[in-house]
Amino acid sequence: MRRYMTQTWLRMWKENSDELKSKAIAWRTEPTIHRIERPSRLDRAHRLGYKAKQGIVVVRARVGRGGMRKQRPVSGRRPKHLGVVHIKQGINMRKVAERRVNEKFPNLEVLGSYYLHKDGMNIWYEVILADPGHPAISKDREMRGKLKAFAK
Repeated sequence: MRRYMTQTWLRMWKENSDELKSKAIAWRTEPTIHRIERPSRLDRAHRLGYKAKQGIVVVRARVGRGGMRKQRPVSGRRPKHLGVVHIKQGINMRKVAERRVNEKFPNLEVLGSYYLHKDGMNIWYEVILADPGHPAISKDREMRGKLKAFAK
């Protein structure tokens, strides 16, 4: 069944479907970090450790696209040596999304994240978090092992 879910998402990305566009329009109106009830890509979430139980949280994060912008220097220089354009960021946007979500929810640990959609301005990721202090998580051996593996 998960294979069919994966194929559905791949088809929506390749065809740039209207359904995905309408979802992105709705996501634009939401806050940049938005807690959701259940994951959009259930197959990918399960591979990262998602379980439908207490102590597991799914968050949709929106990060901006594009290169880094630097203010132009005041004094005169050759345009080539201004150092304003072609400035790249050292880490990818998925890690940026995970970091921002982790700052918003400091008591939870990040299990993983996955790509959802991108448009001209934004990229959306869903981040799966677990509460290590919750009894349902601390008693689950499999979940404890995943939390220790990600803590390293």
